[in-house]
Amino acid sequence: MACRGGCCSSAGRLNADNARFLLLAVLIVLYMLCGAAVFSAIELPTEREAKERWEERLENFTRRHNLSRAELRHFLREYEEASGAGIRVDDIRPRWDFTGAFYFVGTVVSTIGFGMTTPATVGGKIFLIFYGLIGCAGTILFFNLFLERLITVIAYVMKSCHERQLRRKGVLPHNGRRGSGTSEVDSLAGWKPSVYYVMLILCVASLIISCCASAMYTPIEGWSYFDSLYFCFVAFSTIGFGDLVSSQNIKYESQGLYRFGNFVFILMGVCCIYSLFNVISIVIKQSINWILKKLDCRCCHRCQRKLFRSRRNVVMPGNVRGRRNISIETDVINESDTDGRRLSGEMISMKDFLASNKVSLAIMQKQLSETANGYPRQMSSNSKQNGFSGGVGALAIMNNRLAETSVDR
Repeated sequence: MACRGGCCSSAGRLNADNARFLLLAVLIVLYMLCGAAVFSAIELPTEREAKERWEERLENFTRRHNLSRAELRHFLREYEEASGAGIRVDDIRPRWDFTGAFYFVGTVVSTIGFGMTTPATVGGKIFLIFYGLIGCAGTILFFNLFLERLITVIAYVMKSCHERQLRRKGVLPHNGRRGSGTSEVDSLAGWKPSVYYVMLILCVASLIISCCASAMYTPIEGWSYFDSLYFCFVAFSTIGFGDLVSSQNIKYESQGLYRFGNFVFILMGVCCIYSLFNVISIVIKQSINWILKKLDCRCCHRCQRKLFRSRRNVVMPGNVRGRRNISIETDVINESDTDGRRLSGEMISMKDFLASNKVSLAIMQKQLSETANGYPRQMSSNSKQNGFSGGVGALAIMNNRLAETSVDR
């Protein structure tokens, strides 16, 4: 947002990072409002129906057993407290034996947090704060390194396929040896895959893992296949509602094999979905950069129209086309020192003028010598018609350069 003057004077004070942050915050708020409206329209009628059925059952139960509603509600509150400590009506596995505790710490460090198991003691809660601080940070680092390894593998496959094609065509010798160590890493520097290829690969991998895991959960847990897919997304994305939790019954067929498969599927799924979120965030950032660029261009055009109408007789130097290059890896808009476009009525210094027109010091000295000796450079008919001829020394050079840029326009 670099437009100067006019309607862009306030927006021009924002740099690209601040503008991107504000635009993303607005889009997230709008996204949340739309999501809240959709979920409210879908789920609110079902919630009201369930509440009406519960009140009817509660009334019938109190009449049948001659109980007061206050006593019954007190009993239900006690059951809620017991449920928070891990007590259920059906028989379930112990929550705090070693395998149960290992499952719990897995949900902590992976930031899933199903909520079916929580520490009840003060010591356990204090230990969880420090344990989760280090564990979550280490696991996030592991996920990032997983994405880096995946990109390296994709780059290696792309490079190998290209070399194989060259060998088939006879361009590359068959006995060429690949380097090792640092040279091998450097050789893959130019083979970074596109962000869209990585996103496609992660989408396919996540879908395959979710489908295979759902095929395992459906017969063992007794869920429907759709509920199993729902659980996979909630668990792999570390949302972790806790309405469906795997490996919680007291006994399974092939229990050891099932728990190992459950651990592997959750680990692979979390790695793929977390990496997919990172890649999608890059695409969202590129989209925001595109929106900001479009808004900046429109704002600049409006300001320039207003200034051109008010100052038609003001001399403007030649337009310098800005060269902007958005990199997918760095997400930075690179601009040279001479990029930009000055508005009419803005004073330019000799330093800026020389930089924008790429006039070297040697050429300037030569032209100064010619004008001082009475041998000025011959002006073309176009320059005379433009009214930029004449002048001595630096003024003559300035007029000549303005004549050239006027002809270029």
